[in-house]
Amino acid sequence: MELTEPFRDLLRPLGLDLYDLEFSAGTLHVTVNSSEPLDVERLSDATRTLSRWLDEHDPIEGRYVLDVSSPGLERRLRTPEHFSSAVGEVVTLRQRRSGEPTRRLQGVLRSANATTLSIDDTTLGLLDVPLDDIERARTVFEWGPAPKPTGAKTPTPSRSTPSPKG
Repeated sequence: MELTEPFRDLLRPLGLDLYDLEFSAGTLHVTVNSSEPLDVERLSDATRTLSRWLDEHDPIEGRYVLDVSSPGLERRLRTPEHFSSAVGEVVTLRQRRSGEPTRRLQGVLRSANATTLSIDDTTLGLLDVPLDDIERARTVFEWGPAPKPTGAKTPTPSRSTPSPKG
C-alpha cells in the first residue's frame, strides 16, 4: 500500500507537511515539516494520528517501529523536491563517479530539477551533478556569524614595560 498520500492527508489538518517517508531495518521513518516551529507536542499528535491509521489499515506486514521526527537543522536530501526546496542553501553531498573514487562536494545549491542539480562547490566551482549519482546529501547548518576575511594582519604595536635593574 502506498503511504505517501494517506499520510499527507492525515498530517495536513495538523498543520504539518510530509517531508520524507522511508521504511528501513524494521522502522517506518516519517519526517514532517511545518512553517511553524515544531515541538514535542506537535510531533506526538502526528505520531498518534499516524499510529491510529496504521492500526486500522495494517499496511505493513509484521512488526515495525513508527518514528516521527522533524528534518532537523541539517536535513537529509533524497528526492528532487528536497533538492528544489534547498536551492540557495549550503549543502554537502557524496557523488558516485563511474570508474573513479566517490567525490565529496560542498557549496551553495544553485538549482535543481527532476534529474540534475547545480552546486557551486567551494573548491571546484559550479558543477552539474545528476541526481542518480548522489550517494547521500544533506543541508549544512553554519553556526554563528560568517568568519572574518583572512589576509595580511597589521602588526599591533607592543608595549614594553621597563625591567628593574638589579
